[in-house]
Amino acid sequence: MKIAIIGSRGIPNKYGGFEQFAEIVSALWVDMGHQVICYNPHNHGFEGPYLSGVEIRNIYCPENIIGSSAHFLYDYLSLRDATINECDIFLQLGYQSSAPSFLLFNKSIRSRIVTNMDGMEWKRSKWSPFVKFITKISEKLAVNFSGNLISDNQGIADYVFETYEVTSDVIAYGCNPVDYIDENASLEWLSTTDSYDLVIARLEPENNVHEIITGFIDSGTDRKLIIVGGLSTKYAKDILDTFRCYTQIIFVGGIYEQKKINSLRQNCTLYFHGHSVGGTNPSLIEAMANKCRIIAHDNVFNRAVLGVDGLYFETSADLTEIVKNSFKLIPELDLLRLSNFEKIMNEYRWEDIANKYIDNFQRIISK
Repeated sequence: MKIAIIGSRGIPNKYGGFEQFAEIVSALWVDMGHQVICYNPHNHGFEGPYLSGVEIRNIYCPENIIGSSAHFLYDYLSLRDATINECDIFLQLGYQSSAPSFLLFNKSIRSRIVTNMDGMEWKRSKWSPFVKFITKISEKLAVNFSGNLISDNQGIADYVFETYEVTSDVIAYGCNPVDYIDENASLEWLSTTDSYDLVIARLEPENNVHEIITGFIDSGTDRKLIIVGGLSTKYAKDILDTFRCYTQIIFVGGIYEQKKINSLRQNCTLYFHGHSVGGTNPSLIEAMANKCRIIAHDNVFNRAVLGVDGLYFETSADLTEIVKNSFKLIPELDLLRLSNFEKIMNEYRWEDIANKYIDNFQRIISK
């Protein structure tokens, strides 16, 4: 089978969840005997023709000239190139900038487009009303003109069905158990006597970072709070300005070294997951794989993953109470984190996720 992966910011991963997904599953599919092409923006920086057996094709993306609207062109050119290369399956990661171009291809091509619906992108606070409107239209186009839809969370699948009366296959994001630890990972920012809690997220409003920091400070704890996430967005800069006087809040920027970030997870006291928009978030299941004591924002997506195996907050006041009582709650949280680790072993391993996608592709081709 010849598979095209379209819509990511390229591999190797320098950005986020879709890119990590593309890097991992593409290599697994090659190992299974499939031919895989992954599309990268021309300015990604990786110059080799192959990565782990995956063919890399660089496509023009003038984001540095015209901004994020460049991805409409990038996604169209990627899909066109994939059709010229006679791929059997076109795996489209997300729909925001790609779905309008589906209209430019015939039914034979559209029937083999598999769209991962990502989250409810039009609800993200960072978008203007106009961008939210365009994104909502793209969502509808993706539903109507993809050959098949994949939701990485039952909450997303329910939303798609309730909104459009269209079913989607639920295939979660993947993660493998982590069996190493570096107890000195935090010493770049903390002393040996400091204990800390942890947030790993893009600093955007829908990830509730402001609320988490506020609740943490109001608890009066003497632990530190490490915030891992890029600091270039307006929201990030606003948060830095608001909390720079609090020495217990430590902003470390983005970290893409997996061993370092996993070691930070394994050594933290509490892990706060504030994501409120989207499906199965990579940082949440990676926290589960690292046996974190997870405190998650209370929404349908996080509950679809954690179920009863997490503690939840809605407001900063909720989080304050949890942090205040954290040492009383640790025995309960330790049981929950073991249960979450079992979920990783049984439901989220990358090999199983890769196989589920292949099963999905083969059903489409057989039609």
